[in-house]
Order: sequence, then C-alpha cells, then structure tokens
Amino acid sequence: MADSNPTVVITGVAGNLGLRLLPQLTEFEVIGVDIQHPKTNLPLRFVQMDLGQEESCRELFLLLRESGATAVIHLAFVLDPVGTGVLDLDRMWHINVAGTARVMEAITEANRRDAVVSKFIFPSSVSVYGPGLPNPVGEEYPLGAHTLPYAIHKMECDKVVQQRAPSLRGCSAYMLRPHIFAGATVDNYMVGAFRGTPNGRSNRATKMRSHGKRLPCMLPLGKSYLEKRIQFVHVDDVARLMAYILRRTEPESQRLTVLNVAGRGESLSFGRCIEMADAKLLRVPGKWAFRLILKSLWKLGISAIPPQAAPYMTGEYTMNTDRLQKFLGQDYENVIRFTIEEALADCFKSDAPAAAQRSAAG
Repeated sequence: MADSNPTVVITGVAGNLGLRLLPQLTEFEVIGVDIQHPKTNLPLRFVQMDLGQEESCRELFLLLRESGATAVIHLAFVLDPVGTGVLDLDRMWHINVAGTARVMEAITEANRRDAVVSKFIFPSSVSVYGPGLPNPVGEEYPLGAHTLPYAIHKMECDKVVQQRAPSLRGCSAYMLRPHIFAGATVDNYMVGAFRGTPNGRSNRATKMRSHGKRLPCMLPLGKSYLEKRIQFVHVDDVARLMAYILRRTEPESQRLTVLNVAGRGESLSFGRCIEMADAKLLRVPGKWAFRLILKSLWKLGISAIPPQAAPYMTGEYTMNTDRLQKFLGQDYENVIRFTIEEALADCFKSDAPAAAQRSAAG
C-alpha cells in the first residue's frame, strides 16, 4: 500500500495568498484553518478556528496530533481592518501577534514526544524594517516599524518567531519578509493607491466603484518623492516559494531561516509606478497635507488606507535579496518568475481591479 501524501496545515487559508497557494500543493493533503470557508473548489479539509481566541492553541495542538501534519504555514493575519471588518486594535493584536504565538506553542506541544511537524513557514513583511531606509537592507538590519498597526504587529510577530523558533523541537522555521504583494488578485494599500480604488465602505465609495471612478495618486511636492524607489513581489511567486520550501529535502543548518523576498530585477521609482498605472497625479504641499487628506478620505469612508500608513506611502524602503537567490540557487528564476516591473504590471490588466475585489483580503 502506497504511503499517503504528507499533510500541511494552512492558517488563514481563505485569504488571497492562501487561495493562490492551494494550486501549488497538489501532492499534499491540505487542512485549511480560518474563520470563514475559503472560496475554492480545490480539495481540502476545512476547520473553522479563531486564532484570536486563547482556546485555539489547544484546538490547533489536537489537530496537529490527530492529523500527523508535517508542516504548518501560518498566513492568518489582519492586514486590512476595513476589508476584514476587524477595526478594534486590541482584537487585531490578539489575532495577529497572540495568534502567531499560539500557533508556535501548538507546534511545540505537538512535537513534545515526537517531531511531528518538521517545517513552519511564516510571512513577515518588509514593513518590519520601517519606512525610511538608507539603502537596500539585508536580513540583519534592525527592525524599526512604527505608526502603522499592521507594520507594528508584523514586527512583533517577527520577534515572536525569532524568540520561539529554537524551541519548536525538531521543526525548522522559515520566516519570509516579502515586499509589497502585487498581481491581478491583489488589493492592498499601495496597489490600491496606484489603481485609485475608492475601497472604503461608505455608500459614496460604493457608488464611485460602480461608476468606475478613480482617486488620484497623491504625493507631496518635490522631485525627490517621484524618485523614491519601491519593490514588489508577485503573490504567485510567494506561493511558489512556500511550496518550494515544503518540498525542500536538504536539512537546514539552523533552526530559523530568514529571507527577504522581492521580484527579480531593479526596483521602481514612484514616478514609474504612477506612469504604469496610468494614474492622475495630485501633488500636495507636504507630508502634513498628505496625511490630512488620507485622514479625511478614511473618515468619509471613501478610502480604506489608514492615515497611519502615510510614512510607508511616502518613504523609501528596499531590500537586498542576495540571500534568497543563494537559497534558491539554480531554481531562482523558476520560483521567482516575475520581475518587479512585471509583478506591478499584472495589477493593471483590464480585469485586475474586479478580480482583486472578488478575492479575499490578503
């Protein structure tokens, strides 16, 4: 009798990255964990679980022991408070930060007698480094996230993973720090800003979307803002990277592998991004005006971009991905198939905004 396929547990499976990851895992038995059922026809076992609740740690531990899962991919995270409806910061923290600690605790306990779970994968974020970087930074650069709750929570989760990885009892941890996700199904702050999507929940925003109205792309005055550099990574490339790690058989020399992740090729200037998006550019007097307008659009329910995101939308932060290229070796271009420019261009295909709105937040 042939051995059964290995089992992988994916938290946050209903999000955009989870849905893009599923087609990559045809040789795995997938157990999807989320608050809501994923919109997919692909085979999986779904388990409803709220990682923001303390009892989820035991629930996940029992699931890991019962299923014999060999890997856990932890994607559950509140990125967009408006899109997910989780507007309470304390609730966000319990899902994002405490939830990550609970997942790692469940793995530790599942591995107490035998090393059941051998791989743990967690996507951190470029935002953990902060919005004003002096040059493309490597993985050892100090973490300096501030202002934006999403970035602060990612930084706290990053530290949780670093602290707990050595205690996972036979489980190798992989922490990815991807730059801004791009692709036809993606709808996040930065992509939405270039698309000009009125992504708020007010009636006015709904009417604007129904009429195909676009908000202008906004930047403070000064040539330097158009010259600031930015990177992107295609969501499908991140999914391919996770699947590659799952299939990887070579043992790791260390318990925690941290990798900056961005598309291939050169970073883009903000000016080039606006040009690619065919967006109308609105220049405002300074950062204070930029933040004030963001705040007004947020309060009116026209935009889902929180005003705390202002430093990340006007600052420069790029990463060095040499470690990723070395990690993938000859498979680099087969896994990271999109250049940075190609990844962003995929956001502006004729059906991309509609596809992004249909997709779950991620």
